[in-house]
Amino acid sequence: MEKRVLGKTGLVVSLVGFGGIPIQRCSQWEVDDIVEALIEEEINFIDTARAYTTSEEMLGESLKKWGRDHFYLATKTPKLDYDGVMADVKLSLSCLQTDYIELYQFHNAKTMEAYETIMGPGGGYEALKKCQQEGLIGHIGITSHSFEVLDRALAEGHFETIQFPYNYVENKGAALFEKAKELNIGVIVMKPLAGGAFINASYSLRWVAENQDISIMIPGMDSVKQVTKNARVGRDFKPLTQEERKIFEKDAKELGEGFCRRCGYCAPCPQGIDIPMQFIVEGYYRRYNLEEWALDRYQSFTANASDCIECGACEPRCPYHLPIREMLKKTRSLFDPLMEE
Repeated sequence: MEKRVLGKTGLVVSLVGFGGIPIQRCSQWEVDDIVEALIEEEINFIDTARAYTTSEEMLGESLKKWGRDHFYLATKTPKLDYDGVMADVKLSLSCLQTDYIELYQFHNAKTMEAYETIMGPGGGYEALKKCQQEGLIGHIGITSHSFEVLDRALAEGHFETIQFPYNYVENKGAALFEKAKELNIGVIVMKPLAGGAFINASYSLRWVAENQDISIMIPGMDSVKQVTKNARVGRDFKPLTQEERKIFEKDAKELGEGFCRRCGYCAPCPQGIDIPMQFIVEGYYRRYNLEEWALDRYQSFTANASDCIECGACEPRCPYHLPIREMLKKTRSLFDPLMEE
């Protein structure tokens, strides 16, 4: 597995790390198998978050079984204030069943106001510095979907890592990463697969890995098969050939920008709709020529796009500001007539 240094943290991390969002829908035994596969594939970095419901807890159980020493742990808090952050650090340590977390990050600092709260008197940054002094955490990072927030964070120099989306259709992070490299700030790439939207996942990972300013990419994985497939990119990294690049760029351009990245921040839906899955099956129908499979899958859902009451609870949570209600209408208009045939 190719290794890179995570900036001034000095941590030598695998090029491909593990993104812990999707395991929320896994059973404990599935997570145990995934963690075992991570060890076998030499993936040594696990990223999770307090906001990922059961992710920390299940990882903690698996680490107790397979060994904490195989991994650098990174987790995140959505809290902004001192007391909230302190409480979350204690919860993370308990759930992960460890007395030390290598990297603790502020989770999706959305606005300048949020950033200023974190950095101000009585803010969360003071809490993480105290935890660092007490030996509870090793390093402090920040994640965001806002270029401006992370650009300011880099300029002020308080953080050792940044985390930002980066893939072929979301590539404005390249300028941030270049600046971070000059400052020796570690760069963690989230959404390297654009939420699974690309037909050929390995092409997308290889495209991201070509950027030598990044330290590590953390695709979300919820199966041993995905771990093995994604790890192969880091084990035997090769830049895209000219022909592969043409195929990948054609796929990416057809995708556009108004698509779901499967981050799951829109959940929970009051009607029980798994919103990202609605768009996944629609994509399989429209783009991947899997019409019968997609329709069967859509019909199998307990709740689907037809059950949307347009309450709008999902849209403020989406970091990409997608018009989710309109997108669900489009999904419904595709599948409902087919179900009546």
